[in-house]
Amino acid sequence: MEFRAITRYVRISPSKAAEISRLIQGKPVVEALAIVEISPRKAARLFAKTLKSAVANAEKDDKNPTKKEALIVKKAAADPGPMLRRYRPKARGMAGRIRKRMSHFTVVLAAE
Repeated sequence: MEFRAITRYVRISPSKAAEISRLIQGKPVVEALAIVEISPRKAARLFAKTLKSAVANAEKDDKNPTKKEALIVKKAAADPGPMLRRYRPKARGMAGRIRKRMSHFTVVLAAE
């Protein structure tokens, strides 16, 4: 049985968030929650919300409610979302592009 949670349009670049997703992927949920709770990164705080949402989906399932201790993180991904494009004045009348990146977080849990 798989349970998922998706957080969309998070204002952090996918490359920064991918570091945290690699840390928690394949771990038991209890251990993954401990990792994101003690990590000082912004991406860890955002992944914690998505992970807790996926756990709540698993525990509140109508057909097959599952305990948190019996779940593992099957997939944790930070996919690229849309990009806000801003411009900053540069030397000699030129403009430099600033890309403010967004991410979509996906967490998939599986019962052991």
